[in-house]
Amino acid sequence: MVFQDFDQIQQRRKAERQRKFRKRLLIASLTSVILIALIAAGVFALAAAKKTGPEPSTTNNHHKAATHPIPANATPSPDKGDNLSSSRLQKLINSVCNGTLYKDSCLKTLNKTVGDNQNVTSAQPKFLLSSAISAIDEEINKAFDKVLTFNFQTPEEKDAIEDCKALVADAKEELEESINNVNEFDARNFSTVAPELNNWLSAVMSYQVTCTDGFPEGKLKTDIEKTLNSSQLLTSNSLAILKQFSTLVSSLPKVLGSPPRHLLGWESHSLSKNEKLPDWMSHEDRRILKAVDRSNLNPNVTVAKDGSGQFKTISEALKAMPKNYTGRYIIYVKEGIYDELVTVDKKMVNVTMVGDGSKKTIVTGNKNGAARVPTFRTASFVALGSGFMAQAMGFRNTAGPEGHQAVAIRVQSDRSVFVNCRFEGYQDTLYVQTHRQFYRGCVITGTIDFIFGDAAAIFQNCQIFIRKGLNGQKNTVTAQGRSDPFETTGIVLQNCTITADDDLKPIKKDFKSYLGRPWKLHSRTVIMESTIGDVIEPAGWLKWQDNDFALDTLYYAEFNNDGASGDTKSRVNWPGVKFIKREEALKYTVGPFLQGAWINATDAPVKYGLYDV
Repeated sequence: MVFQDFDQIQQRRKAERQRKFRKRLLIASLTSVILIALIAAGVFALAAAKKTGPEPSTTNNHHKAATHPIPANATPSPDKGDNLSSSRLQKLINSVCNGTLYKDSCLKTLNKTVGDNQNVTSAQPKFLLSSAISAIDEEINKAFDKVLTFNFQTPEEKDAIEDCKALVADAKEELEESINNVNEFDARNFSTVAPELNNWLSAVMSYQVTCTDGFPEGKLKTDIEKTLNSSQLLTSNSLAILKQFSTLVSSLPKVLGSPPRHLLGWESHSLSKNEKLPDWMSHEDRRILKAVDRSNLNPNVTVAKDGSGQFKTISEALKAMPKNYTGRYIIYVKEGIYDELVTVDKKMVNVTMVGDGSKKTIVTGNKNGAARVPTFRTASFVALGSGFMAQAMGFRNTAGPEGHQAVAIRVQSDRSVFVNCRFEGYQDTLYVQTHRQFYRGCVITGTIDFIFGDAAAIFQNCQIFIRKGLNGQKNTVTAQGRSDPFETTGIVLQNCTITADDDLKPIKKDFKSYLGRPWKLHSRTVIMESTIGDVIEPAGWLKWQDNDFALDTLYYAEFNNDGASGDTKSRVNWPGVKFIKREEALKYTVGPFLQGAWINATDAPVKYGLYDV
């Protein structure tokens, strides 16, 4: 049995999309023309409507938009197709910048690009978005070059700057991907390109914030935050511009009178509630993730501590993976405790690891913050390469509550899937760092912030156990790290169970536990259709370090939960805490929230992911 590569899946589905698009040639031909009119005429209305949307950071400076004229040598010319005259381009620049949090920075960036462009009248709307993203890349280079001139003296500072180098390299790589995709899109394929851009740009924002987070508190960290601030503003602006374009393009079917395309999240397939898998997985992926009989696994390599496989360690098996391997690379890891630091690097794409059970095949380590290891480096297992999948595997950090920050697994892999896995730790057990992640039927244990990060991550049918920590500690299940309101990230717990672990049950009244706390200014967590046990305080949510940080800007939502602490009557009354209805909850199901070029409509019966049907 072999897996189909994600790229092969996308090619097949791309052909299907092209077939469907032939039926809409008339609409498609009109779309590009109407898009220009809508953007130029409609963005002002959208900007006004944003007043009811996410609140900007309280530290943002909002200024009245100024008029920056096009240079005198730019001669207006009649519009041709998607091209913009200089006057209409200027109006578009002013309009899109009105919808950003940092308008002065936006105007300066786009007008400079237009001024430097020798053929401004041939510009298209996507030219502005491409210019905005290119400006991030230029600014990161300039800012980080300055950061590298700072004096790093302590071991912690030296570790942090090395981590920053890796994070900036990731940011630059994904900015390049973004620019390439912007240059290829048009109004007809924007709905498939936009989610990819949101995914990458959200990750770019997270990489920059993670870079500064790694430094100890003090003057050096403050100086680095100030230096990188300019590139973060540009990233926020690009996300804001993309959101405006996405909103306008999505409104085109209504304007043209054609029906909207449904976003499909979950296929029925006549499966039971616990058997369903996301519809962006191939048929072969479904079979392998539901497989119980290892005799039909047909792995590329087998890892076994007793020597019965080709390798005795997981790291050796990964090192031997052929470069530029195409297709899905399956590693079967036999029962055993693998005490090694494992990294699936970015070049290792479409790797699947299958164990003998989450309590039998376990990757373990004990790096921790108490030993002065940065949180970023404490993970026992790191998944970076896109398309990573794991089934029946355990990931553990044994540092204990005394170790403080001690990560069992750090996941940066885009389109990653974990089924029937187990994540064990105390503080910071599962680091959902960036990109799109899906967890099904997993067990997560911990104490403080033990599901944290800035990915778009959905947990379905998972069991979440709160453990006994140090005396006097308060437990928090989540700490989501969205720092900008335009990021498309968040943690979603759906149809999960939150309860006390065995060691906490007898004394749970002595340890106050909460659903989460806001790690960053626009922290977003949604808990829906889940069972919340009496281990959770009736207030539900906890402040960050007992101050009022982010209470106005966070988004904490609950929908249709039950259990002893599922009642929301006694929840905190922060402005950002919401008790949403079904229509809003649908936005955070697998289809809409993790949509992208890798999630496509099919003719199969589908439901969007809510079990409340």
